[in-house]
Amino acid sequence: MSSRRKNITDAIRHAPVKGIDKSATCIGGFDEITGGGIPRGRVTLLVGGPGAGKTVFALETLVNGAVKHREPAIFVAFEENSRQIIANAATFGWDLEELERERLFFLDARLSPTVVQSGAFDLSGMLAQISDKAKEMQATRVVFDGIDVLLTLLGDQNAERREMYRIYDWLQSEGLTGIITAKAAESDRPSTERYAFMQFMVDCVVLFHHRLLDRVSIRTVRVMKYRGSSFAESEFPLIISKDGIHVSTFGPKSLDVDASTTRVSSGIARLDTMLSGGYFAGSAVLISGAPGTAKTTLSAACAGMACARGERAVVLSFDEGAAQYVRNLKSVGIDLQPHVDSGALVIHSVRTESQGAEEHLLSIKNMLDEHKPQVLVIDPISALGKTGGPIAASHASVRAIDLAKSRGITTIVTSLVADDNQATEATSAQISTIADTWIHLAYLVKGGERNRTLTIVKSRGMKHSSQVRELILSDHGVSLADVYSAGGEVLVGTARYEHEQAKHEEERAREEETQRHRTRLRLAEAELAARITGLQRELDAHRAELQRADSEESERKTRRAEGHRAVLQRRTADADAS
Repeated sequence: MSSRRKNITDAIRHAPVKGIDKSATCIGGFDEITGGGIPRGRVTLLVGGPGAGKTVFALETLVNGAVKHREPAIFVAFEENSRQIIANAATFGWDLEELERERLFFLDARLSPTVVQSGAFDLSGMLAQISDKAKEMQATRVVFDGIDVLLTLLGDQNAERREMYRIYDWLQSEGLTGIITAKAAESDRPSTERYAFMQFMVDCVVLFHHRLLDRVSIRTVRVMKYRGSSFAESEFPLIISKDGIHVSTFGPKSLDVDASTTRVSSGIARLDTMLSGGYFAGSAVLISGAPGTAKTTLSAACAGMACARGERAVVLSFDEGAAQYVRNLKSVGIDLQPHVDSGALVIHSVRTESQGAEEHLLSIKNMLDEHKPQVLVIDPISALGKTGGPIAASHASVRAIDLAKSRGITTIVTSLVADDNQATEATSAQISTIADTWIHLAYLVKGGERNRTLTIVKSRGMKHSSQVRELILSDHGVSLADVYSAGGEVLVGTARYEHEQAKHEEERAREEETQRHRTRLRLAEAELAARITGLQRELDAHRAELQRADSEESERKTRRAEGHRAVLQRRTADADAS
């Protein structure tokens, strides 16, 4: 080995290894799963069925690059007319006509079948034209949209591969970041296999899927291949919204969320007592139960109390209008209208099946961005099960709660269960495990009555009551009754009322007996006092009689003594006289 070749080999061996450069798409979520975007200066293939979002994705990538990074780009349309593409893009709020003046160039490359079938066709002329335009604009990105239309017209697999390699080599030589879109549906195996060679040729392959699940439109995106880079290999929901494409991800792997020790009221005083002071601020609260058990009432009470504290709250109500929501709650003493009028409370009502679970999630994110609430209510979150199946609903529910918790928002979600089996909620919605506080509402049917009960299944980080309480709704508001039990059974409704009455009767009987006993004691005391008075009088009389007797005896003794002295005096006198 020559010394020069050895030096080059050593330089290569010891050169620092640098990852491939990436070009950001600025599409929410996609740059996250790819670690920065599509490979810069290389070719990315977007594959999917009709309506999956390929063209919108490619065009938005160019628009974001032109607007946010001032990178000129070229869009080559093999299928649609460029004027149609520009008109369609206006629905997303993109001013392509303005960008077209400086940083975007649209080339109509639709070809007539007669031109292709003549056999004198290749892409060399068009690529030369694009190359000149790219140098003139200093373009860094180029999109070939609907390349499969061209390949179909060629009708020769060898010709198809020749032209695709021609485009690939041209992109490599020009150093442009290339995006190619092609239709290939999973159900159309011949079409998928026909264009499979493209997936081996390019540096990055992104698959788009569009399908119906439970009559709900579901779009997903998956990065199947990415040379020289790590990427998230899972399939992620894709939403085409009014402002473009969004890719829903699960957020960061780590859960670095502050844990507040501040308490916020549930809106029900006795429930706050059961929770040793209320919910933790920024926590997630699940209220589950059968229809009519007052889930909406409990969640609205918390939102109303937050507004009363001067905070902002957002309520997402599925399948119930805002006016009806406010009216119904007023019947149980919760008046939300003043908070709605002041703007502190925003009630967003939406029909559940109007969009998919991920689109609902995007709406929640937009509401949080716009209103910046301290309390979020989703009523019921279980309605998402009708928007694309249980898996999509579970993922959207978890991400919605994670999103709110990451922003320190106290989140109250209600969930409908078909029966009173608490395990049903834990296994279907998959949110009971991530909820910080779980309150379960149920019916207790006995003696021809249906009564509501409340149980705190769990409340992390705080001491809480484990007793079953009766939940009472009245014109004056929501309250929780004291626990009444007999024979190990909790009594509610009429049974509780009868038990209360029986206790009252027992208390009254004991009080009456006590009163009678007190009366007897007072009579006995009066009788004894009278007897004592009589005895005292007798004693006084005896004492007086004794004093008189003593006085008389003393007088008699005095008289006898005086008589003796007189006799002695006379005798003495007689003796002296004699």
